[in-house]
Amino acid sequence: MSDTGADKVRAAVPSLVVAFAVFAVYSAFSIQQWRVFAIRSWDLGIFSELAQSYAAFRAPIVNIKGPDYNLLGDHFHPILVLLGPVWSVFPNPLALLIVQNLLFALSTYVITRLARQAIGPRTGLLVGLAYGLSWGLQGAVDAQFHEVAFAVPLLAFSAEALYYKRFRAAALWAAPLVFVKEDLGFTVIAIAIVVFIQGGRITGLALAGWGMLWFVIGVAIVIPLLNGEGVWQYGAGFAGQASAPLDWLAELFALQKFETLLWLALAGAAIAFRSPIIIIIVPTLLWRFLSSNSGYWGHTWHYSAVLMPVLFVAAIDGISRARFAPPQWMRQYSAVAPAVAVTVALLLFPQAPVGAILNPTFWAPSDRAAASEGALDAVAAGSKIESDISLMSYLVPRGDVYWIGNANPTPDYIVVDVIAGGLPADWADVLDVARALHPEHDYAVVFDRDGYQVAELLP
Repeated sequence: MSDTGADKVRAAVPSLVVAFAVFAVYSAFSIQQWRVFAIRSWDLGIFSELAQSYAAFRAPIVNIKGPDYNLLGDHFHPILVLLGPVWSVFPNPLALLIVQNLLFALSTYVITRLARQAIGPRTGLLVGLAYGLSWGLQGAVDAQFHEVAFAVPLLAFSAEALYYKRFRAAALWAAPLVFVKEDLGFTVIAIAIVVFIQGGRITGLALAGWGMLWFVIGVAIVIPLLNGEGVWQYGAGFAGQASAPLDWLAELFALQKFETLLWLALAGAAIAFRSPIIIIIVPTLLWRFLSSNSGYWGHTWHYSAVLMPVLFVAAIDGISRARFAPPQWMRQYSAVAPAVAVTVALLLFPQAPVGAILNPTFWAPSDRAAASEGALDAVAAGSKIESDISLMSYLVPRGDVYWIGNANPTPDYIVVDVIAGGLPADWADVLDVARALHPEHDYAVVFDRDGYQVAELLP
């Protein structure tokens, strides 16, 4: 290896160490979540069925969403075909969590590398770590796998290129975002705006056209074509706001929205708002805040993961700009802004989801783990399974999984958790579920322990 090559490797090592540390922390958290059967929603099961379908070279049919439901009729995320090879080698939903952690670690390497070059080797390491453990990424890790995991490193690379005014590179890294999720077409347009106003006129215009083209293709053609109702259902939240303007005005100033903005300002040490790169977060905040779904407004779950790389690059850019610009107090603040960002990250870490690893009780084994395993063992491989949320993800490798809330074909097994599986109050046990959903068939209980119940279809 040449001296130049060796120097590059040595220069990359500190950033790689930070990225590996972030990957290790998140993977330890994810593995423990998996070991204690902590399922945050049905989403991990949904994306696991998608990966299973792609691994078999099939369309992304996800029966959990509905019988023969094509998930490209829900969101436009063709980039998830990359999960197919992963599932072929590791047919386990935990593999998706590890993939997400790797993607976040890759983005951490990019942000740390930039921070070290822009604001100093030692300070940059701490800023990179603050990014890697930022509340937006932690929320996504806690919420388990979602498609936006693929957007995070793409945004990190694109924003880094914008910092250096490498407009073509910024556009090339941004272009695949349209294949991650349909709303990111507007994020691509925002990146194009930043490129344009900083001097990349032709590149900016071309990138804006690309973003709009694929947004239209996604929501006007692909999703309605593959959706059973022929619509882009997530647009209904905005239509509802338009039809009820008074309700919209009342919700416009919801406290959750201001909390999200406050958490963003704190993580970016407020100085991020000096950079034009911050424009890139606007589309995501707009669709979240304008939606009638209050679940989008707050700072929890995975919705802010795509904001984090942009926020931190904007903060780094803001620090660089403030160092040589009036007023004097801003120049002085730019010197301490990295310490502010790091301090905020340290203070927020115990409050954020992954901060639970500091609590010894997080590592305690589940007192229902044995029952969970027993319920899974009671289900024969290759079966048709109807389930509530509790063991849904764990059942995906065993057969075709359906959610009990849909009108499904007759399953071979019904699996429920009467303690925490989300059953309606009028269904006391698994046989109540069987009688309500499949009254024309008889089922027998084959497993019943610690709230987990499994019923098998009788011949």
